[in-house]
Amino acid sequence: MTDRMGFIGLGIMGRPMARNLIKAGFTLTVWNRSRPGIDDLVRAGAAEATGPADVARRSDVVISIVGDSPDVEEVALSGDGLIEGAHPGLVHVDMTTMSPEVTRRISERLAEVGIEMLDAPVSGGQQGAIDGTLSIMVGGRKETLERCRPALEAMGRKIVHCGPSGAGQTVKLCNQIAVALTNLGMCEALVFAARSGIDPRVMIEAVSAGAGTSWQLQNLAPRIVERDFRPGFKVAHQLKDLRLAVEAAEKLAAPLPGTAVAQQLFSALAAEGLGDEGTQALVKALERLADVEVR
Repeated sequence: MTDRMGFIGLGIMGRPMARNLIKAGFTLTVWNRSRPGIDDLVRAGAAEATGPADVARRSDVVISIVGDSPDVEEVALSGDGLIEGAHPGLVHVDMTTMSPEVTRRISERLAEVGIEMLDAPVSGGQQGAIDGTLSIMVGGRKETLERCRPALEAMGRKIVHCGPSGAGQTVKLCNQIAVALTNLGMCEALVFAARSGIDPRVMIEAVSAGAGTSWQLQNLAPRIVERDFRPGFKVAHQLKDLRLAVEAAEKLAAPLPGTAVAQQLFSALAAEGLGDEGTQALVKALERLADVEVR
């Protein structure tokens, strides 16, 4: 495994992930569409590239984590994309949550010029990115994963090979389905408690000790009670992931009724201009329906 790494996408997740690569001793070349991320990583010891193609030329493994499928296509396949900086042995590890179908299409196009691709989306949110404890779900050749494992271990605690190209993205959508529905259940429990006149803190304490506990109940519910809606993971990002899940499920004729409900509630929040709030803001949609506020 070489230590020549590239990193594209220095937002709420990418910036701490890139920092962890530097801390692990990797030589890092970075690029981002906006200056703050670049400046922050250059101060931490990274080198700045002029664009994705330049990152590719100066790296043996390029990691990207951007917004959605079209953004990954632009990074990989545009006129200044990774494909223009192709050289023998180059690997593209995309950690964006995106369409499994688009992932496979990009992988096939990159393979034509000798670039191997892994889809390696992550779970764990901003804190997991900061702590280097992300769960990483990987699709692609197992041999390529083993080559890149030291870098992935600098960013994540659990790394699972899920299958061929696109499998990592499919498993990540499974994760997002489970996360969204658990979040919805937690929010419904809070609204029901508040409407019943129960102190929500008492409900959280009691239920957290039993079979109804969850990461969301233990971590997001107390923030809701404090009316803290700062994002660890944004409403807009959750909505995008649920859209991808529902679209993929439709092509498979796999019914996802609960996911569709969660998608509609997150869509309502986005329509109100709450897309930049944390996913715990889901409770606001239910509060309006029940005419109650959880405090």
